[in-house]
Amino acid sequence: MLLLGSHVGFKKDSQLLGSLKEALSYGANTFMFYTGAPQNTSRHPIMDGFTLEALQIMKEETIDYSKVVVHAPYIINLANDKDPDKFKFSVRFLQEEIERCEALGIKYMVLHPGSHVGLGIDAAISNIARGLNLILGYHDVTVLLETMAGKGTEVGSKLEEIQKIIDLVDDKSHIGVCLDTCHLSDGGYNMSRFDEFLDEFDQLIGIEKIHCVHINDSKNEMGAHKDRHENIGFGHIGFDTLISIIYNKRLENVPKILETPYVDRLYAPYKYEIEMIKNKNFDKELINKIKEQV
Repeated sequence: MLLLGSHVGFKKDSQLLGSLKEALSYGANTFMFYTGAPQNTSRHPIMDGFTLEALQIMKEETIDYSKVVVHAPYIINLANDKDPDKFKFSVRFLQEEIERCEALGIKYMVLHPGSHVGLGIDAAISNIARGLNLILGYHDVTVLLETMAGKGTEVGSKLEEIQKIIDLVDDKSHIGVCLDTCHLSDGGYNMSRFDEFLDEFDQLIGIEKIHCVHINDSKNEMGAHKDRHENIGFGHIGFDTLISIIYNKRLENVPKILETPYVDRLYAPYKYEIEMIKNKNFDKELINKIKEQV
């Protein structure tokens, strides 16, 4: 079964219920959200009423809630411990986000590994694993390390870096990976040879560790290390390649999440992109149609 959705909002006055309704309006059967603003620590208490109502609707819509994903805030950076207080903040805030996931019944949280900011990759890998070891094992939430584009001093643009982090994590049952097609391409991996990539991933890490795939085209050529998402089929990865990834049998039960940019920064493209993906037919006029129909 194709599990396809997008990033959706999570608002204080509707929370999970609002996230679900937005996802359903796009024709999605899964989704991803932040439990609050990704750039700050402002959070509202989880309201069980919204959660329970959303769970009931998901049952009626036959949506597998175990495949719904939360994304950790951007401001968490476990890679750099030069300032001990900032490192402690990242550990504490990540733990609080995981606890919010538990309150919502969410099983998977995507996490950017972080940036070493001059400390070097080896120190960063050690720091990330150390931070995760302070948290994992106490909660029933699996943290998914996201593959990154390699912008600046980002950790995780090479599979070997992800592998080394996982090797140092004590609780292997609660650590996994989220692939991002834009990031992988920008990081230098050829997405048109995705099965070869999966073979390499399986050898280094194990394909069973992949629990989410972010589906994004890229504004940049392969290996650019810039991380600029593009709408499906309008970038350098291309529609046919992305379709082959989305429908790859080896990742059949893994949720595919769109994080493509809003058209003119105003209009969500997800309903139209999801329909295009389901039809497996690229519409070169999609962007114009979105502008006309909204």
